[in-house]
Amino acid sequence: MSTLPQLDGLDWDDPADHANATRGLVDRLDSCVIRNASGRVVWDGDRWSFLEEDCPDTANPSLWRQSRLNALHGLFEVVPGIYQVRGLDASNMTLVEGERGVVVIDPLISKECAAEALALYRRNRGDRPVTAVVYTHSHSDHFGGVLGVTTVEAVAAGETPVIAPSGFMEHTVSENVFAGPAMARRASFMYGNGLPAAPDGMIGCGLGQATSTGSIGVIPPTVTVEETGQQMTFDGVRLVFQLTPETEAPSEMNFFFPDHKVLLVAENANHTLHNVLTLRGALVRDARAWASYLTETVQLFADDAEVLIGSHNWPTWGRTELTRLLSEQRDAYAYLHDQTVRLMNRGLTGTEIAEELSEFPGQLGRAWHVRGYYGTLSHNIKAIYQRYMGWYDGNPARLHQLPPTEAGRRYVEFMGGPDALVAKARASFEAGEHRWVAEVLDHVVFAHPEHTAARELQARTFERLGYAAESAPWRNFYLSGARELRDWVPDAPPARAVGGNPAMLAGLSSEQIFHFMAIRLDGPRAAAHRLVLRWEFTDRGESWTTLIANGVLTPMRGDAPGGEEPQLTLRLTRPDLERVLSRRADITGGSIELNGDVGALTTLQDLLEDPPLTFPIVTP
Repeated sequence: MSTLPQLDGLDWDDPADHANATRGLVDRLDSCVIRNASGRVVWDGDRWSFLEEDCPDTANPSLWRQSRLNALHGLFEVVPGIYQVRGLDASNMTLVEGERGVVVIDPLISKECAAEALALYRRNRGDRPVTAVVYTHSHSDHFGGVLGVTTVEAVAAGETPVIAPSGFMEHTVSENVFAGPAMARRASFMYGNGLPAAPDGMIGCGLGQATSTGSIGVIPPTVTVEETGQQMTFDGVRLVFQLTPETEAPSEMNFFFPDHKVLLVAENANHTLHNVLTLRGALVRDARAWASYLTETVQLFADDAEVLIGSHNWPTWGRTELTRLLSEQRDAYAYLHDQTVRLMNRGLTGTEIAEELSEFPGQLGRAWHVRGYYGTLSHNIKAIYQRYMGWYDGNPARLHQLPPTEAGRRYVEFMGGPDALVAKARASFEAGEHRWVAEVLDHVVFAHPEHTAARELQARTFERLGYAAESAPWRNFYLSGARELRDWVPDAPPARAVGGNPAMLAGLSSEQIFHFMAIRLDGPRAAAHRLVLRWEFTDRGESWTTLIANGVLTPMRGDAPGGEEPQLTLRLTRPDLERVLSRRADITGGSIELNGDVGALTTLQDLLEDPPLTFPIVTP
């Protein structure tokens, strides 16, 4: 078994986290299984019952403890008038009672889970209408279920304002639409989507237990928070906002309920160390800014707050306790940033720094809430190095490296061939050198993917590394990698209808839609074409021109420069455009009016690539 992360110094008898995670329980679902309209299960909270047993040798005991706490589900009273539904998705839904109804904060990932959470609340607190929705930040687990708590019509009519921080839609698009396919595939590894919930399988995600698989949508905000200190009242509920951009998300905010003395810190402070760079992929976050904003949070609100709640995990009660948690979370990100930069300036690379700084010092090293259940010191340090220095470490030997398959073929040849390399790797495996074994067997798998012995030994190596990991994403990546090595069967090619989630597309501006088209354009093939199309949206009073030239799609509001005539003009509605993109529209009839060469649109559609739903990660 690989060496476990250092667990000495942790107070295993401290009851505070369990007491806080169970405090205020009002009600639970009889069965924590949620289905969509067709009967498919989109959330199964009952599958975590095995966590009540003692930790086996296939799991890290610290991660087992964290998962047991995260698996608790139900409706909880935080203070009179403020409730949380926890354990019905990866994130928490917070509900604040107003004069007429209830303000919903962070409506989970899926419509079905959000609707079930709201129903659980109403079963105990009455059938109150949703009078406002607040998104704390631009990640889908905090807005994706909005259609389960309100409707587009209610928002359009002004009945239900939707509040979000500045830059919300721009960053929602970049993180959830532009890079969505690649992120989704890596997220399936990070969250263990293909793994069974079991003591030797998926036991959680560190920040929550899993991600739901229901219907995701977004309703664009109608109210934007523009500055720290801004105060708003919705249905009699007063909120004081603090903008925290470029922290856990590029668009994020904390807020204080002065009448309840409750501080909500979104995902900026959690009962785990978070990610400076998430393993599913994202822009590198600013650990220095993150720490600075937490200092500001303490200065603005800690003297008045009595309870701290977040978008994940459980609350913290008591002014002293919440101030300590915020301060230690701040110090964790500051330590990561400052010490990484210090050693970077001594000439160490990200990988070397991560080995040097393997644990937090002193009290930080003993604090449960900065353990690496989600983010880790190791990959956060590498991310901070990347933010300042980029992917290149300065060594010219690594400036223009061979791709994995070609490099693997040469490494294996140098090491005496695949059989000899596997034999040496097996000896290292028995000696417990699992990190080294994973590195060398990777060359065999990429050079000789048909080598059964190499794949099986690599799968066993990944299992050992996964069982030892205190980080749930690390565990899930390792065990998902083992599954791919043993069971990989490529999914069927995506249907041509895969043009993006229709509910997500409906929330985008026209410019964002056209930029989404641009990143799907097959540039090498498109370079042979020059296409000019004009789009007139009858339901929005907008006109756009798209130019394809030099393998690039350029959207322009209004006419093309220089008076270039379009080959085709389309008069249509925005929903028509979304159907054109997903190839669900009959372009020769219906509500779309065409003037010009219809073949130009056919050519454009042919040049737009539908990304695969899945692709291999640990195999070529």
